[in-house]
Amino acid sequence: MEDKKVNKIVTNQNIVIENREKISISGVIDIHSFDDELVLAQTDLGILTIKGDDLKMNKLNLENNELIVEGKIMAVAYSDISSSKKNGFMNKLFK
Repeated sequence: MEDKKVNKIVTNQNIVIENREKISISGVIDIHSFDDELVLAQTDLGILTIKGDDLKMNKLNLENNELIVEGKIMAVAYSDISSSKKNGFMNKLFK
């Protein structure tokens, strides 16, 4: 038999921000991009954007769908999965 790896589907998601210096997120499926000023994470509830300064990925565990980022957190925002596909760069380019 072949073993298949199945990601857990999280029905609720937790985001904990500690003193604007550390953010812990559950329900993370993948990381689209990461640098010291911007993190784009695919979650069960959409694309999560974290903006800040000196951001460092402290923990990434995709088996448990967990992400911890440390640094100076300036903003956290969701983008809907369907709207991010509709409003993507290539779609704007060819309108």
